[in-house]
Amino acid sequence: MADQMQWANALSTRHSLEAAVTDVVERAVSSLTAPADLGLVFISSAFASEYSRLLPLLAEKLSVPVLIGCSGGGVIGTTVSGETQELETEPAISLTLAHLPGVKVQVFHIVAEELPDLDSSPDAWVDLIGVPASPTPQFILLSSSFASGINNLLQGLDFAYPGSVIVGGQASGGGMGGRVALFCNDAEEHQNLYREGTVGIALTGNIVLETIVAQGCRPIGKPLQVTKADRNIILELDDKVPLMVLRDLIASLSEQERTLAQHSLFVGVAMDEFKLALQQGDFLIRGILGVDPTAGAIAIGDRVRPGQRLQFHLRDAQASAEDLELLLQSYQHQRDSEPSAVAALMFACLGRGEGLYGKPNFDSELFRRYINDIPVVGFFCGGEIGPVGGRTFLHAYTSAFGICRQNQL
Repeated sequence: MADQMQWANALSTRHSLEAAVTDVVERAVSSLTAPADLGLVFISSAFASEYSRLLPLLAEKLSVPVLIGCSGGGVIGTTVSGETQELETEPAISLTLAHLPGVKVQVFHIVAEELPDLDSSPDAWVDLIGVPASPTPQFILLSSSFASGINNLLQGLDFAYPGSVIVGGQASGGGMGGRVALFCNDAEEHQNLYREGTVGIALTGNIVLETIVAQGCRPIGKPLQVTKADRNIILELDDKVPLMVLRDLIASLSEQERTLAQHSLFVGVAMDEFKLALQQGDFLIRGILGVDPTAGAIAIGDRVRPGQRLQFHLRDAQASAEDLELLLQSYQHQRDSEPSAVAALMFACLGRGEGLYGKPNFDSELFRRYINDIPVVGFFCGGEIGPVGGRTFLHAYTSAFGICRQNQL
């Protein structure tokens, strides 16, 4: 039997960093029957004062060629009893080890100042990352919360690595202004703690990384066409004043929906210009930044151009649950005959979790209802990275999953 890919995760809630590290290393290592090629570590912001001690402590007890990780407002992992837990408010460490036969793992760290201009050639981006475009790599990215270059980086990677899947999240701290940390330990045994930029790994070879990006919204009204726009400002919708269109839409809603629209109204930009019947999941969700009552214009959190279609959306716990379940059903239906998934990475927004649903572990439990018996690991992010409509974006209020499996049976 060919050497099989293995992933193992351990989660610890010990309040002592030394005890927590010992705990997760012993359990993760003992769960593998072959040496680990990759490590992923997520540490809760409750340990913020001890971030600098994490990599040295891990190095004392763990030998792994490449390890990356970051801080999170909460961490996600597997308990001793095999249950997935989303720990949002307590000290916790989640350590994942992966044995990846036939997979090349390359690690990198880049900061905004190093990014090429967006009109540079693909070669400039390949040279920066240090990873060939062929065979097609899969990327996992962990970015600092305020890395101004993350949107340009995603655009550049999509340009230079067509066909690559990119998933990840922005490190988060404990509340507004909390310090974040990125961790990187490479094959040359360089231990680095970064406060800014992006650490990432490129996985090439016998691995498939598939994504589910649940943006947690449901459409209201009907699709509209942008007939006049300036950068991120919508000046006309279907040749009408946007604010008037929006007011008419809100007037047609139920009382409950009108209340929700006061604080949870978003815009979905259609990603496929040629798809006639747009459905939930066909849109890139963006926030409404403001309105101009005089001109009736609406500003959103992304550029728009004439000809694009958009639809207003609402977000609440029910919409978020239904959106994720719809995507999981679709994924399960499409993947029945392929090699089974072996692990899932979960990058969840700080705005989801117990604060949204009123109970813990909601997204991870729903995920395991459809894709079970594999470790689900990750953290609560300041922003989530994943593809919509074939392009990679930074999201908010999203749960982005990266599902790993071998390419060959």
